[in-house]
Amino acid sequence: MYRYDEFDERFVRERVAQFRGQVERRLEGSLTEDEFKPLRLKNGLYLQLHAYMLRIAVPYGTLNSRQLRQLAHIAETYDKGYGHFTTRQNLQFNWPKLKDVPDILDLLADVEMHCIQTSGNCIRNVTADQFAGVAKDEVEDPRPTAELLRQWSSLHPEFVWLPRKFKIAVTGAEHDRAAIKVHDIGLKLKRNAAGEVGYEVIVGGGLGRTPMIGKVVRDFLPKEELLAYLEAIMRVYNSEGRRDNKYKARVKILVHETGEEEFRARVEEEYAKLDGPTINAPEEEVERIAAYFAPPAYEDLAEDSATLDGARASDPALDRFVEQNGFAHKQPGYIALTIALKEIGAVPGDMSADQMRAFADIAEKYSFDEFRVTHSQNLVLPHVKKDDLPAVYAALKEAGLASANAGLITDIIACPGLDYCALATAKSIPIAQDIAKTFADPDRQKAIGDLPIKISGCINACGHHHVGAIGILGLEKGGRENYQITIGGDATEHAALGERLGPGIDAGDVPGAIEAVVETYLAEKQGSESFIETVRRTGAEPFKAGFTAFIEARAAAQSEAAE
Repeated sequence: MYRYDEFDERFVRERVAQFRGQVERRLEGSLTEDEFKPLRLKNGLYLQLHAYMLRIAVPYGTLNSRQLRQLAHIAETYDKGYGHFTTRQNLQFNWPKLKDVPDILDLLADVEMHCIQTSGNCIRNVTADQFAGVAKDEVEDPRPTAELLRQWSSLHPEFVWLPRKFKIAVTGAEHDRAAIKVHDIGLKLKRNAAGEVGYEVIVGGGLGRTPMIGKVVRDFLPKEELLAYLEAIMRVYNSEGRRDNKYKARVKILVHETGEEEFRARVEEEYAKLDGPTINAPEEEVERIAAYFAPPAYEDLAEDSATLDGARASDPALDRFVEQNGFAHKQPGYIALTIALKEIGAVPGDMSADQMRAFADIAEKYSFDEFRVTHSQNLVLPHVKKDDLPAVYAALKEAGLASANAGLITDIIACPGLDYCALATAKSIPIAQDIAKTFADPDRQKAIGDLPIKISGCINACGHHHVGAIGILGLEKGGRENYQITIGGDATEHAALGERLGPGIDAGDVPGAIEAVVETYLAEKQGSESFIETVRRTGAEPFKAGFTAFIEARAAAQSEAAE
């Protein structure tokens, strides 16, 4: 893991002191809310529906136990005893008081954390594959790249007031687990024909009211040219991106309106003007950063574990957990584990202070004091010995963190929605809870298989509903909450936007509608096809028919009851 140097420490402490002064001026009235708003947003502080919300950066999703224990302390001292992990691999506190925020920032600085650039029209927290460094399909660990970008983008003097927020994601694997095609910039580490490692550069992806899949602007960029090339992209966007309409200010709109070929040409023209050697990171600095991500001190173990095999044979719950939440590790004798923050009936992504402390102990003892946050609002223990897995499972179970549903229909992404967000037009959390309860039977979940559901409470799409195998968008219609259902979305290397099934429905009808969609899948699937594979083969029509039949039956039942 990366550790702050003297510059990092001074940089963060000075920013905390600066913001403390700004908060004091706001509280005593010399700053109006309009004057204070851009200042607080630059420090990750939102004013939500009921209270302030503080968004904490978790660069490329990597944390250690000391940091999580500090987050638990903050949750208990300054919030309501829990935190909320987000699709940006960050953590949010939903109830801090303004007067306490500088103290929270000081506590975060004590453990090398901050809230800088987690909001505002700037380059946001850089995200990465949650299995970085351990995945067998990885060309190269993307975390050193993400850390380099963190340092390059933090208070970059040219890009602190962009037309709109800007998000970057990095993967080093063949299978995209970082959703790079729906980011403003997506980077994929790859090898060219000569075996050299570089980047595929994708620009112009994004969701929200105008969802788009990103376009490849460079098929192969040499590693050493990364910062200068990104600088060229950012300069084109900063100078040409729209500032007259915030709904059309993202780089995806610029790419779309300019045209893919013309945008690529403008980037290359700008790139040719830049003095690359003065922008790109020196080789020794790249090596210094990469050294922080050297593999931990793995033991020399056999691939198979008799201890684990025996425990799985005698404990069906453990066997199910390993099968569903385990991830193959490149190091023999080890496994990575997804910890799904999606207990049936719970709020997706929420974690209590007690759970944070328990999980910190587990990560410290069994995973080299490291864990990851995923963009699906879960956690990952990246380095667990297979021999230790029974003990890890027992500790997770005691903490209420042993749900064996990673990737299944109850592992739902949901934005905070109308329970918290001032922009939301409908609730998300109760919908997620109701769906999870509907499909609570573990055997039924297993029979359905992998089926990512993603829910947003407004068109801003913080729940990534556009790229859910089943997507749910909550809107307001005629004074009621109204939900649109889509299918066929995909956030992987096969990125696709979902197709709407029909008219919006009431909140109470959503679980039944999802059941109708699932039953259509089970009737239409061939062999071991997943939901998304079946949708790609059949198209949306069978699902639209099943959805329509459900709506008609529901309307008939309501009419009969009214009579």
